[in-house]
Amino acid sequence: MSTAKTLLTRCDSKCELCGSTNSLAPFAVPPKTDINVDNCVMICDTCTAQIEDSATMDVNHWRCLNDSMWSQVPTVQVMSYVLLSKLTSESWAQDALDMMYVEEDVKEWAEKALLSDGEKPRDINGVELKKGDDVTVTKDLPVKGTNQVIKQGTVIRGINLTDDPRLVTGKANGGQSMYVIAEFCRKK
Repeated sequence: MSTAKTLLTRCDSKCELCGSTNSLAPFAVPPKTDINVDNCVMICDTCTAQIEDSATMDVNHWRCLNDSMWSQVPTVQVMSYVLLSKLTSESWAQDALDMMYVEEDVKEWAEKALLSDGEKPRDINGVELKKGDDVTVTKDLPVKGTNQVIKQGTVIRGINLTDDPRLVTGKANGGQSMYVIAEFCRKK
């Protein structure tokens, strides 16, 4: 069964946050980026738009979190915790967050999501880096644990993102994969 079908079965074809049945799609819960059943919630386009652009957040829409925060699904708990944390200026959201109980590993995931929220890997010019981008190293960088140096001007092709928004990973000069601080790179 596909990820989307499994998620639709799990959520009974309703948004796992607000209960809407319109335009449902899987959403990877930060800081995770891969789409699979254990890392995603099935949410509607309204929730997705408001999560991706917090400037459009309608506080009243998120009152639905009073119900979704009690879900037994860890990804739904994480998203509820993260969204309630962003709305703590609202007394009802702070009250809900104070009442919410989550297992320790779920809370750790939610805390990581809050830390990574809004933080995207950016190059030396502030340009957001995405998976698959090619970057050029802008200064000589020592490779931790060795006496090697990645020279300025080295191209790293097809980078991958990490859970830490400051780091990207890739192979330089066909060697082994290594972590590089994003701000010491320039997107090609």
